[in-house]
Amino acid sequence: MQGVIIINKPEGFTSQDTVSKVKKILNIKKAGHTGTLDPMATGVLPVLIGNYTKLSKYLIEHDKTYVAKLKLGKKTDTGDKEGNIVEEKKVNLENLENVEKVLKTFLGKQTQIPPLYSAIKVNGKKLYEYARAGEKLEIEPRIIEIYNIKLLSIDKENLEIEFEVSCSKGTYIRVLCEDIAEKLETVGYMSSLTRTLVDKFKIEDAIDFESLEENKSNNSFLNKKLIQMEDIFKDLSKIVLNERKEELFLNGVMLTFENQDGVYNIYNHENKYLGTGTVKNKLLKRDIIII
Repeated sequence: MQGVIIINKPEGFTSQDTVSKVKKILNIKKAGHTGTLDPMATGVLPVLIGNYTKLSKYLIEHDKTYVAKLKLGKKTDTGDKEGNIVEEKKVNLENLENVEKVLKTFLGKQTQIPPLYSAIKVNGKKLYEYARAGEKLEIEPRIIEIYNIKLLSIDKENLEIEFEVSCSKGTYIRVLCEDIAEKLETVGYMSSLTRTLVDKFKIEDAIDFESLEENKSNNSFLNKKLIQMEDIFKDLSKIVLNERKEELFLNGVMLTFENQDGVYNIYNHENKYLGTGTVKNKLLKRDIIII
């Protein structure tokens, strides 16, 4: 069994927990994921099965879309609901009338300082390890981009704002929530987070553990849920190899091609999909082969 299956990750599971659960349910040995999703977050987590683990280098850099809830009036040391409250501040309800305008100020490229409670490594240690040890650390800001952000709802009684945001890789929604609260002249933390989109992988196509367990022996169901490499890379240009070139290509021999530099879908003379190859300086080299 191989392919990409989109899991609707439940709250409380790490990304690696999710992969382990999928391996156990499907009784497979080889699987991986395309990038960490916080344990408290839910939603889209593409799981790569079998030789598809090789695809991670192409799938890890993609843009993402989230639905987040921001709790106003309280700040935590982790930036989310799992942390300890470190500050409280009154919320001016009149400022909530300007939420949509405030959200729009975050559109575009900007710098963001990653939270101390994160898995980013500095000098071989993860930032949250420094935080737990009480060590202070200077964190370099990163350039991120917010492509779209829109207000979904305001709960004035519970002082909670729900919004949807599409952003570049490396954007921390926890930090964004704190920054939004600051512009509303208060403090806040991320009370919930659901990832709804990773590149072309949509939450509408995701499956939960219960459904996977129920259908683990249903090949028809699994085949519909397993996304194949040819579909993932369907926008790439195509190179067709004759029998001789196919043999050389699969054996790792670089072939002369006049195509422009880039990644290509590779097919044999019978139009069977072989995987991807890269052309550089007029030489075609095998990249990821799934046959």
